[in-house]
Amino acid sequence: MTRGQWRRELRQRRRRLSKAQQALASRKLCRRIAQLPIFWRSQHIGLYLANDGEIDPSPLLRLAQRRGKHCYLPVVSGSWPRQQMRLQRLQPGQRWIKNRFGISEPVPDARRQVKAWQLDLLLLPLVGFDRRGNRLGMGGGFYDRCLAYRQRRSTWIRPQLIGLAHQCQQVEALPVASWDIPLNGIITDTSSLLLHSGLSADSRR
Repeated sequence: MTRGQWRRELRQRRRRLSKAQQALASRKLCRRIAQLPIFWRSQHIGLYLANDGEIDPSPLLRLAQRRGKHCYLPVVSGSWPRQQMRLQRLQPGQRWIKNRFGISEPVPDARRQVKAWQLDLLLLPLVGFDRRGNRLGMGGGFYDRCLAYRQRRSTWIRPQLIGLAHQCQQVEALPVASWDIPLNGIITDTSSLLLHSGLSADSRR
């Protein structure tokens, strides 16, 4: 199938999950990530607010905040075709707005926005993935543009990138585009595909 066909199919798969299934998957996912050394080492972590059936990392966001970590969410600014995604640090008493996609995001504040390379860890949503670590996003290219600098670097590449998905979003093989940014790992509610030795799980509970 083409990338567009896979995107439609896999979005339907995750939408078919019940609220109870979504909640259970979210808890399982967050327990898995909480066992990773990279999570405990990271002080600046980018996450997202789940939408359109995406697996929900909000329990992990709350855990990170309780541990005193700095957490960042995407903010979409500008108008087509110059739209950009920035990462903004959350603050106490955070105010929210809806972006053009109907997704909640922090009220934009340039003083609290950072470049992706300033983060230690970025957890991003996936529409689909395969066992080789190829990812399929929503098609807007926001993460690809935000992370495009990684294609020009061979050393000191930050942040570590972990894609999050439901297990039902895995396929045998996805078509790859030249602009796709490789991930360091993919974690679902039932499995972990870690493509970088520094991400391996430890015994921490």
